[in-house]
Amino acid sequence: MPLSALKLNTKPASRMFKAMGDETRLRIVALLSHGELCVCHIESALKLSQPGASRQLSVLRAAGIVEPRREGSWVYYGLAPQADAFCRAQLKSIATSFAKEDQLRKEIHSMLKARGPDACK
Repeated sequence: MPLSALKLNTKPASRMFKAMGDETRLRIVALLSHGELCVCHIESALKLSQPGASRQLSVLRAAGIVEPRREGSWVYYGLAPQADAFCRAQLKSIATSFAKEDQLRKEIHSMLKARGPDACK
């Protein structure tokens, strides 16, 4: 049977992997594997400009990897629940791997302590 005859929906996985195929966006996912963060924390941690962070988050949001939560004039991002089972398993695996990184956990803790969890408010 030719591959074109298969009714396999690969669009969600393709969209996810394309978005994650950038080092900066993968680093954002690594940060968010430790929990929700304000955009200013992401900017600070990755040394990104505000437009640069927004552009990368926009790509991840369009791919359904992250979701924003607005609180006043600030926007917080977290990993989005995945409707597609394959994408859910892949993102969970990636996030779990990053969450085990002690150095990353220490850096996030240090950043939040220095800037404060409510530094953006």
